[in-house]
Amino acid sequence: MEYQLLAKGIALAGCGIGAGCALIAGVGPGIGEGNAVAKALEAIGRQPECKGDVTSTMLLGCAIAETTGIYGFVTGLLLIFVAPGSFMKFLS
Repeated sequence: MEYQLLAKGIALAGCGIGAGCALIAGVGPGIGEGNAVAKALEAIGRQPECKGDVTSTMLLGCAIAETTGIYGFVTGLLLIFVAPGSFMKFLS
């Protein structure tokens, strides 16, 4: 009986730590997108005639970079709300 309680505590702690690590993944895309926009504005400032090309390329890159943050967010939500219930079913 005590081992089941310990196993449940370890499973919940693992879910919490994993969710925290997964949600940290949102920091990287924010920094990357900020750098991308800064460089795009710098390029447009140097050559205003290529504004359309730079803007479309920057938007595509930001969209691709944002998926990393979304994957981390979804993983964190799954570890918070779905995984503990699944683990408790197996440990009971």
